[in-house]
Amino acid sequence: MKVPLLAFNDKGIYCQQADVYLDPWQPVKNAIITHGHADHSRWGHQNYITHHTNVPIIRHRLGEINVTGIAWNETFVINNVKFSLHPAGHIIGSSQIRVEHKGEVWVFTGDYKTEDDGISVPYEVVKCDTFITECTFGLPAFNWIPQAEVSSQINNWWAENKAEGKTSILFGYSLGKAQRLLKYLDTDIGTIYTHGAIENMTNVLRSLVDFPPTTLVTRETKKEDLLGNIVLAPPSAHGSTWIRKMTPFVTGSASGWMAFRGARRRRAVDKGFVLSDHCDWYSLLDSIKATGAEKIICTHGYTDIFSKYLRELGYDARTEKTQYKGETADSEGVEPENTAIENEA
Repeated sequence: MKVPLLAFNDKGIYCQQADVYLDPWQPVKNAIITHGHADHSRWGHQNYITHHTNVPIIRHRLGEINVTGIAWNETFVINNVKFSLHPAGHIIGSSQIRVEHKGEVWVFTGDYKTEDDGISVPYEVVKCDTFITECTFGLPAFNWIPQAEVSSQINNWWAENKAEGKTSILFGYSLGKAQRLLKYLDTDIGTIYTHGAIENMTNVLRSLVDFPPTTLVTRETKKEDLLGNIVLAPPSAHGSTWIRKMTPFVTGSASGWMAFRGARRRRAVDKGFVLSDHCDWYSLLDSIKATGAEKIICTHGYTDIFSKYLRELGYDARTEKTQYKGETADSEGVEPENTAIENEA
């Protein structure tokens, strides 16, 4: 029986021919990592390979690890298996992994989005025979509006809150979403303050992207300093004593789940902005078609519904269970505070 080029086991996605795992969730010898979110880059592997812009990110999270940085489209060969990394557009440094052996090509997307966010290298279509895709938002109800419109909504909301003498608190994950929000905040409205987890991660990335200046919220920061300004904070800060000291404030959250009625209420925020670092339904379908792949493997999200629809379209589609969380509707999937990172939204 032919051994598949990539197989799913209790440690992750395994390439037996090269003895390499892709985004493993258990400690392994050799790991190729798509991006820096905690469900895809975990501590404990002996050797890490990732895109060079992701190296400082995972070192910030994981400490001194043995990691090799690779450029986009740079081919590296392990036991006659060819690997290369290609932009996924999900967050800064995020990659798809292309695997080729004996004329067969597989692509593992990790997490990805096709809209150019202006801070990540845009998604690249990679032709393949088998495509391993997430489907976090694999329902027709998810159809994103352009980022520019969401940015205008956020800045108008901030300006309105300032006019009412209130502090705006905007929640976004420390890696990815926070920097995407920061990049397009209008500093003519006021000062951008940050939670420590976001400040630390943004400082790691400032050499890669021109971000607006930020001011760290410290114990010395007075609530009078914050009035009329905006505070970027991770979802884990919601309801904490840290945030309660900022009254009067208005809260907002940026997430793909804000497209669902009730999501804002469940998260107990005043305002929801629909902004995701994942593909919507239509982008998923367009991406799959563009690869030319006949076999599709759905790893996390609405896997059953999405794979069933793909089969109706004529694809050889199936699902596989993983420990990737993507963006969950009712759980923030927050990492411990000392990691300074959470799962993406």
